[in-house]
Formats: sequence, structure tokens, C-alpha cells
Amino acid sequence: MKITFYGHASLGIEVSGKHILVDPFISGNPKAAHIDINLLQADYILLTHAHQDHILDVEAIAKRTNALIVSNWEIATYFSNKGFKSHPMNHGGSWKFDFGSVKFVHAVHSSSFPDGSYGGNPGGFVIEGEHKNIYISGDTSLTIDMKLIPMRTKLDLAILSIGNNFTMDVEDAIIAANFVECDKILGVHFDTFGFIEINHEEAIKKFFNKGKDLMLLEIGNFIEL
Repeated sequence: MKITFYGHASLGIEVSGKHILVDPFISGNPKAAHIDINLLQADYILLTHAHQDHILDVEAIAKRTNALIVSNWEIATYFSNKGFKSHPMNHGGSWKFDFGSVKFVHAVHSSSFPDGSYGGNPGGFVIEGEHKNIYISGDTSLTIDMKLIPMRTKLDLAILSIGNNFTMDVEDAIIAANFVECDKILGVHFDTFGFIEINHEEAIKKFFNKGKDLMLLEIGNFIEL
């Protein structure tokens, strides 16, 4: 499993020969100006919620790639009504795709489309595939529901929002890592704009002091599990 960071909360995941994009907000992020969305492959696009900084590039990428959009009922329906392929989910539900299984899990946040219309309840994803399991928190506060995840799935990586103000901060993300029983963390949703800038060295040290490995990738870099 290969995971590429495209800035903010945008990720590319390659698993079992399939390409998955998560929350593609790339063309509107000056820090990701070197990433050309026209070169990105996508068989699936997973969306945690409807905010513009998570769905901006969905239509352009899905139109070119014919990717299947996977999200909550409201977001899936929104894109389906525009002629895109979609697969609706809701909290607690899971589905087996050709790359593995996806479970839509609880997140505490808000969700609306750029025009202000209702975007359904936000969520995160647990992906089990190719003998590696990951959790993508989406934008969320720390929530006790995270403790439910390791009751079903042993994680190899937790992808956690850490930027504060709109989501968990570093300290809460460390607690979240404990809740999901995972010591290998990929941080997302940080540095894109002033409200969520973090001190990288300090964040990594705080995780290290709790026996955890926090990775903060440069945009365009990747890790392999």
C-alpha cells in the first residue's frame, strides 16, 4: 500500500492495483502548485465531508477518470445528480470494493457544500486492504467513538487531522492515536492557511515522547506500508 500526500487533507492511495484519491483539494492550494491534477489517476474518490477544501477538484478528476465517488448519502447523491458515478454510505456501514473493504465511521465536524447546502454528516474511513489497514479520521474533534475502531480492526497506520482550530490539535491527536491503538501516524490538515499552522519539530517530538511516530510529509512525497 502506497500513500501519497497531496497537501491539506488530500491523499492518494495505491492498493491492489487501484488508485484512490481522498478529499482532493489541490488546485486551490498554493502550497500544492507543483501537483498537476490532470496527471493524477483515480479509480475511486473518497470524500469525508462536503467542505470546499475537501471536494474542490472532485468534478474535474472524476470527469476525466470516471472514478467512483464514495461518501455519505448526501454527497454521493449530489454528485450522482450531476452525472457522476457514486456509492453512498452511512455511519457504521462497510462495503467490499475490488481493492478491499471500506467502513464509514464517525467524525465530529460540520459539512456543507460551497453554496451552503447541506452536505450530510461528516465521517472518516477505515480501509482494510492488501493485508494493511488504515484509518482516515477526516476533519474531526477527539471523540470517544475512536475507541470502537480497534475492536474490529488492527491498524497499521492512522491518518489524523492535527492542525487545531477546526479539528484536533497535536495533543488531542496523540490521545486519538491511543484510542485507535496505533503508534504510526500520518498528520494531515495542517499548514494550509494561518489558522492551522503548526510547529513541525515540536509536534513530532510530542508524539515521540509518547512512544509514537508522527510523519509530516512534504507535498508530493509518499510512504509505503
